[in-house]
Amino acid sequence: MNLANKITIARIVMVFIFLIVCNVDEYIADDGLRYAWRVMGLCFIIFAGLTDIADGYIARKYDMVTDFGRLMDPLADKIFMATAFVMLAAKQFLPGWVAVVILCREFLVTGLRLLAAGKGEVISADTTGKIKTLSQMIFLAVGGSMWVGWIDPASAKKSLLWTFYYSAVAALTVYSGIVYFVRHRSLYQEDV
Repeated sequence: MNLANKITIARIVMVFIFLIVCNVDEYIADDGLRYAWRVMGLCFIIFAGLTDIADGYIARKYDMVTDFGRLMDPLADKIFMATAFVMLAAKQFLPGWVAVVILCREFLVTGLRLLAAGKGEVISADTTGKIKTLSQMIFLAVGGSMWVGWIDPASAKKSLLWTFYYSAVAALTVYSGIVYFVRHRSLYQEDV
């Protein structure tokens, strides 16, 4: 297994560590320890996001692109995004519909990729998908800052800017999914 694929697998492991941190923090009575625990969780999720950039860069630069990486890197991204957005919704930092929209897009594009794989093709991430992922990662950093307490959650949730922000991320997510389905319509057009 090459370095890029090891980084992809490490991202999945980090996401599950983040999930544990998110669910244990409520049981920590000491405010200082809870704060430190949340900062650690935020660091894990930010580092997991950075590994998404690193594994793709390393794979392309050092010619480590494999079928495993082409399939697992997007799946690792989906696990990462699904976990983070569901946790933000569970912690009530964003409405549940945003997490549902993002999850639906991710599952639909994964289905399209599986359809392509069945026909011997691989759908790699395109520019709109990369922009979508970047916007989601920035969003998660802001949401994580609310969870840690660096941004006041009560004020942010009442802010029109916060509503616009998560709505824009959701809209960009839907748009990028539509782009994939339009661009690769030859995969499913005959079957529909």
